Amino acid sequence: MESLNLRLIHALQIDGRAPLRRIASVLGVSEQVVARRYAALCESAGLRVIGRLNPRPVGQTVWALRLQSAPGASLGLARALAAREDTRWVQVASGATEIICHLVAHRDRAQDAPVHLLDRLPGVTSITAQRVLRLFKGGPTTWGALTCELDQDQRDALAPAFPPPAVPPPTFPPPDGRLSSSPSPLELTDLDHTLLAALARDGRTTYAALAAEGRCHESTVRRRIAHLRAAGALFFVVDVDERLLGSPTTTAIWMSVRPSHLAAVGAALAEHPEVAYAAATTGRTNLLAAVLCPDDEYLYDYLTDRLGALPGVDTVETAPIVRTLKRVGTVGRHRNRPGGTRRG
Repeated sequence: MESLNLRLIHALQIDGRAPLRRIASVLGVSEQVVARRYAALCESAGLRVIGRLNPRPVGQTVWALRLQSAPGASLGLARALAAREDTRWVQVASGATEIICHLVAHRDRAQDAPVHLLDRLPGVTSITAQRVLRLFKGGPTTWGALTCELDQDQRDALAPAFPPPAVPPPTFPPPDGRLSSSPSPLELTDLDHTLLAALARDGRTTYAALAAEGRCHESTVRRRIAHLRAAGALFFVVDVDERLLGSPTTTAIWMSVRPSHLAAVGAALAEHPEVAYAAATTGRTNLLAAVLCPDDEYLYDYLTDRLGALPGVDTVETAPIVRTLKRVGTVGRHRNRPGGTRRG
């Protein structure tokens, strides 16, 4: 992919709602050129900017699910999962009998969410549900596994005026020795839900169009979006077919890490450019990661030289991803991609 396209994608990763005029100024080209490249990437690479809720501030819980299916049933099962509004990153793993996905549930229903999901999906032979406890990389955090094309001055010029949604600071043990409850979740208004639904379809929807959809003044929309972003509840991600950015292969990795080393290993993974996602979870394995590698030799070297060198990692299980049916948002209109990837 051309350097200008990669720099444009990187700019949108920094701030998905940055005006094209500002992006063009930082990249040193005309606004018309950026607009044409953006439109072309949307058409050829399925590029989308998507507004997403950061689950924790709004009282949501994320589950990482592994579902085993009968032979021949995995694709239909994965499609059914991708059609749900509460799922993210629906993928079929090697062997074509395992589906991996993330499920978002409200805190009040967090314990029952995987059970209800299993009841509604015939063909599932087993399910492993692990609650995500701490996000080290991915989601609202910035990651450069696909592209890192801009220098620090350019990144600073594009950085939004809102603090990025941060990993919550450690709360245990509490300073006074007493356990305290988590902060109350942010209450979303009816207008918030309307705006979030529109931004989930297109994170670059204009304020004027959002105001028309919400039947309110444009200044009200600007204030609500600014409030959600400042509270860490709303962030924007770039959804693009990674196969068109150098054909990397995605591998899911489950690790068992000694508790005393978990924070350090998670922080180390967050610094690895190959890592697109890393999170601490409940369950027999307690650290989940997704890595992007150009080929099997690179993956082997990463597992043995990089991951294997981290102290505290006792076991590692890997599963190459053979098909992606849904990424961060709803299933998009670009249904088929090179390598059988379906984007969402």
